Amino acid sequence: MTKPFSQACENNKAPILEVLKDAFSEVSQVLEVGSGTGQHAVYMAEHLPHLRWQPSDQAIYLPGVKLWCNEYAGGNLLQPVELDVTQAQWPVVQADAVFTANTLHITSWAMVEAFFKGAGALLPEAGKLCIYGPFNYRGAYTSESNQAFDHFLRERDPLSGIRDFEAIEQLAKSAGFVLEKDHSMPANNRLLEWRKSG
Repeated sequence: MTKPFSQACENNKAPILEVLKDAFSEVSQVLEVGSGTGQHAVYMAEHLPHLRWQPSDQAIYLPGVKLWCNEYAGGNLLQPVELDVTQAQWPVVQADAVFTANTLHITSWAMVEAFFKGAGALLPEAGKLCIYGPFNYRGAYTSESNQAFDHFLRERDPLSGIRDFEAIEQLAKSAGFVLEKDHSMPANNRLLEWRKSG
């Protein structure tokens, strides 16, 4: 099997790391939901050696994630686990942070709701939740490229699409999270940073 590769991951990993250095400065274990190729998992584990990084994804993607993880020599990157966000209980016992990148717009809204419910149930008080990707604000696209991307997504899968920040924020509040920062990122993306309020 050829090791999977995403140019988007390669492009955004360094800007994401700059935010996570601060957001996860007091974190000990991160659950990454939707690890995709595995590139982020290896890069973040290498550059954030103070924490343990737990990759996860649907079963179909795990072989590719493992190929990346097996090349990493450090001891703080765990083997990827299968995770379906709609499961009643996620198969991860401990984590004080959850990270996901470029996932909410490629899944159904029901899965987005399940993601927040699961993250809220998993994380302890003061746990951190960081989400990277494109978002609309007040129902409007932030760029023409995001509008074109959203049309592409919805033609491919009508249940997917760029999400409205306000709707995401409401889900986060319902799951017990308080928004701490909304970071502007390259390529018309955002990194939303929440803390579990209790």
